[in-house]
Amino acid sequence: MLLWDGSRTHRGKVAQKVLQKYRRLEVRRFPAYAPELNPDELVWNYLKRGIANSAPRDLPHLRRLIQIPFRRLRGSQKLLWSCIRHSDLPWA
Repeated sequence: MLLWDGSRTHRGKVAQKVLQKYRRLEVRRFPAYAPELNPDELVWNYLKRGIANSAPRDLPHLRRLIQIPFRRLRGSQKLLWSCIRHSDLPWA
């Protein structure tokens, strides 16, 4: 199952080609702007909190700063599932 918001990038030619290639994908679309339904928003919030109070000097420095919370999130099923569970998606 693929969860997409209403972004233009998700309706473009590249996205349509992917959907044609992988017909087994079940696509569920979010409203155009519904951050409370989107687990991605909770992932971004977690990453932003991980670098809060930082002052990156440049893009490479920002990338190094974000690696710590990113690795922590990527390595923890518990953290990833918490992003899903705390969204307002209707889970059975």
